[in-house]
Amino acid sequence: MTQKLAGHLLVECLLAQGVTHAFGVPGESYLAVLDGFHLHRDKIRFVICRQEGGAAYMAEAQGKLTGRPGVCFVTRGPGATNASIGVHTAFQDSTPMVLFVGDVASDTRDREAFQEMDYTHFFGPSTKGMAKRVERIDDPERLPEYVARAFATAMNGRPGPVVLVLPEDMLTQAVEHAQALPRVEPVQAWSDPGALRSLRDMLLSAQKPLVICGGGGWTVQAAQALQRFAENWQLPVANAFRFQDTFDNHHPLYAGDVGIGINPALAARVRDSDLILAIGPRLGEMTTGGYTLLKAPKTLQKLVHIHGSAEELNRVYQADLAILSTMNAAARSLEVLTAPTDLPWGDWTRSANADYLANLVPQALPGDIDMPAIVATLKKHLPEDAVLTNGAGNFASWMHRFFQHNGLVKGHKTQLAPTVGAMGYGVPAGIAANLLTGRLAFTIAGDGDFLMNGQELATAVQHGGKSIILLLNNGMYGTIRMHQEREYPTHVTGSQLSNPDFVMLAQAFGYAATRIHKTQEFEAALLDALQRPQGTLIEVMLDPEVITTRGTLSAITQSALAKRKV
Repeated sequence: MTQKLAGHLLVECLLAQGVTHAFGVPGESYLAVLDGFHLHRDKIRFVICRQEGGAAYMAEAQGKLTGRPGVCFVTRGPGATNASIGVHTAFQDSTPMVLFVGDVASDTRDREAFQEMDYTHFFGPSTKGMAKRVERIDDPERLPEYVARAFATAMNGRPGPVVLVLPEDMLTQAVEHAQALPRVEPVQAWSDPGALRSLRDMLLSAQKPLVICGGGGWTVQAAQALQRFAENWQLPVANAFRFQDTFDNHHPLYAGDVGIGINPALAARVRDSDLILAIGPRLGEMTTGGYTLLKAPKTLQKLVHIHGSAEELNRVYQADLAILSTMNAAARSLEVLTAPTDLPWGDWTRSANADYLANLVPQALPGDIDMPAIVATLKKHLPEDAVLTNGAGNFASWMHRFFQHNGLVKGHKTQLAPTVGAMGYGVPAGIAANLLTGRLAFTIAGDGDFLMNGQELATAVQHGGKSIILLLNNGMYGTIRMHQEREYPTHVTGSQLSNPDFVMLAQAFGYAATRIHKTQEFEAALLDALQRPQGTLIEVMLDPEVITTRGTLSAITQSALAKRKV
């Protein structure tokens, strides 16, 4: 049998799993794998990134878009620690991902060799926020076993990241017998029939039910089945924080998104509901309003929690009915539940949608930039399958409140946003989305957020990628300044920014770029960007007063000062 390098075999294992793109920053610790990418360059593309955090975010975006593990390669020590932000994001966002870390050679291990560290302790499950599993591959003949297990672990149950550690000398060994294992598919867990009967009984007893859907593991088919279930029972449906494409925002049953900056009317509706059907989300801090909309550990509302991981059920919330089921299986089971002819919550459902539509009407805010009007222009001109990305900051709230996603039901995932609230995610996620799918990628970023990973514009240009970036420049870390004024009014420290010329910076990378000061300038800039062959950055000079979608910075300051006088 012909021998091959273990590094070449590893790439063949990726091909067997259907991987077409891997993101990373090269390192001498995994040169044999890079050689494998060269050998199979007609089948798989290694996308060279400019910082490991950006590479890990691209892989995380890949996992969100495809439902299969995103793949990232980094070198030991500094490379792995830089990539950890993407691993943490994948963990909290329930995104399948595999991080491969080139490591020190076996004969130097445990001597504090160059850039050596213990990845099990750094990434392992004991961290309660990094990887689902961390494994070191010492025997090259077992590479197929480890890779297949990593992909299965990343997808099964609650999806998440896996870390595989690759000793440098292992990758250069000759392998004679091992062959790549077949593609693994996520295991489907089906709802218990008895639990489904109980769920139906709870629905029949309810007066004010509300569905909250989101989390990982959703597919187009699952979203379509969920919609049929909601239509059969005429249930109002809300999307969990930054899973706003799970249910069609244009549907008459849509109630809005439950997360940061929630519509006050929807927050009241969550509290007033007598039955919450949480389908998919883990019900984290952001979706539950800091565990106030849904009281932990026991909610005031009846709670049905459907999730793909047994470990997640009854972990934070003691549900009245906990159902272990993956999203495809759960939605298909729910859609065949027979609904009665007459349902008592018709007005409740209609008013939920009316509240959502009313929330699309903006408040008057100062300045020459009308952000709701800019979002309306985006809705008018962006294609239906455009991928919208963002990092973390108040700037994202304009899209969260005013943009309407068609939803997975229409065939495409259209939102890539970190529920973990990680800054710097949007730029690399948008570039990855375009490279992976060829679809238009639109990123909204703040001035602080953009510079977390703006260097990845070089990655886009080098690899023929294109994104449109709307950069809101208000000269500060806006979210921090908002909280600062609320808690310590007028004490401005650590939140002001002195920025570069973003137009010149983007142009230096090879992007087109323009700056606008008035709302009326935006539509022409967007249409030009849509026609260009290369990416475009549109810098919007935003009045610092316009700090949220509902109010001004001065109003927050004055309110805080007034409270201090009481």
